Amino acid sequence: MKRLAHIDIVEFEIAGERYALDIELAREIVEMVPITPVPRSPAHIAGIINLRGEITTVMRLSSILNIPESTEEERQQKIIILVPEAAGGTNVGVIVDDVLSVMQVSEDDIEQMNDSISNDAHVKGIIKITEKAQEKEGDEEEKKNLIIWVDMARILGEMTGAFA
Repeated sequence: MKRLAHIDIVEFEIAGERYALDIELAREIVEMVPITPVPRSPAHIAGIINLRGEITTVMRLSSILNIPESTEEERQQKIIILVPEAAGGTNVGVIVDDVLSVMQVSEDDIEQMNDSISNDAHVKGIIKITEKAQEKEGDEEEKKNLIIWVDMARILGEMTGAFA
């Protein structure tokens, strides 16, 4: 019997939509803190923070993915701090509206994207999650949700020069 491969992801939300990135790229999740803007930095760079004595560049993932800014209050936002190896040894974090969960998904639940779309959109695939929703009269209904699996390694690879 073939054993199914599983992938660990961090699921998060931006502007009401669900996204995910590979768990091995995430070092930690921190609450939103004041961000110091950096003059003349690109629009996707929110600024820098001092995280336990380490200067960390904070990026607006919504800007990188060309998603309209969220109307959510900043107090609910989180910063996913990435492992330094992912960004060429630099400390980098990405702003998201909320972190929803850390989960394991089966490769069978992932629809791979066409290369031309995935390259331009920075998407590795679409994760299909089936959740049980409780109906009013006690009946359960299956609800399919789609999660966009972001190719964070590709994004960081393209931006390595921005951190140098």
